[in-house]
Amino acid sequence: MILPPRTRFAPSPTGYLHLGHAFAALAAARAADRLGGTMLLRIEDIDQSRCKPEFEAAIYEDLGWLGLRWPEPVRRQSDHFADYAAELARLDDAGLIYPCFCTRAAIQREIAQSPSAPHGPDGPIYPGVCRDLDPREATGRRAAGEAFALRLDSAKARVAASPDLFFEDETRGRIAAQPEKFGDVVLARKDTPTSYHLAVTVDDHLQAVTLATRGEDLFEATHVHRLLQDLLGYTPPRYAHHRLLTNPGGKRYAKREGAVTLRALRDAGETPEQVIARLQPLG
Repeated sequence: MILPPRTRFAPSPTGYLHLGHAFAALAAARAADRLGGTMLLRIEDIDQSRCKPEFEAAIYEDLGWLGLRWPEPVRRQSDHFADYAAELARLDDAGLIYPCFCTRAAIQREIAQSPSAPHGPDGPIYPGVCRDLDPREATGRRAAGEAFALRLDSAKARVAASPDLFFEDETRGRIAAQPEKFGDVVLARKDTPTSYHLAVTVDDHLQAVTLATRGEDLFEATHVHRLLQDLLGYTPPRYAHHRLLTNPGGKRYAKREGAVTLRALRDAGETPEQVIARLQPLG
């Protein structure tokens, strides 16, 4: 079955949108127009400690001010934890995940004791301390209320997946997937039934996304997402990883760095047309 073209813009409501977000949203919208399809808006709010309703409301306001439109209802990840838990259970039933009770400090100590520990795109790879934990001990510790993460056993997962695993990137072409570069990634935690890796994979499938447009900083994570898609039997989208905007000092626009927000530009009298024109040469 040929799916209608769909792209998506998926911000997190942890602050106000800035120029980098506008660039990403316009990239998704232009890709949808080029394909004769639809741009979806998704709210990625699994981190409930940082996401705020006022920032979500501002996302709709700022994108609408830019002239962007999207179909309703908007998918909000926090409304769909059951979807992620169901897919996590499938991976668990297949024997592909395990509970990890290591604290970040314990992991760092373990890595410090192994100077030759392998590194991946996100830094040192988890050394697998809990991978072979006795199942009875793991069950007892969970029952006792101990904090834990659920990790994908990357070695078992790679054996269970297709041997010829790849993804299609609009700029780079066909890329051989190498999810082992990330080791045993976290897919959920005791109090949060999903991680970014699992949620975005499930969302793109359930929303029938055919072209996943996102920043260059997420290119490496595609290796993990492609593995999860294969394990869960999903048809993968193609990918388009756009460049990241930087400020005059060469630093990437980021909320935590106090990037100029769209509402600040609007309050200063800038029009949507001026913002779009400012970003046009960068696309």
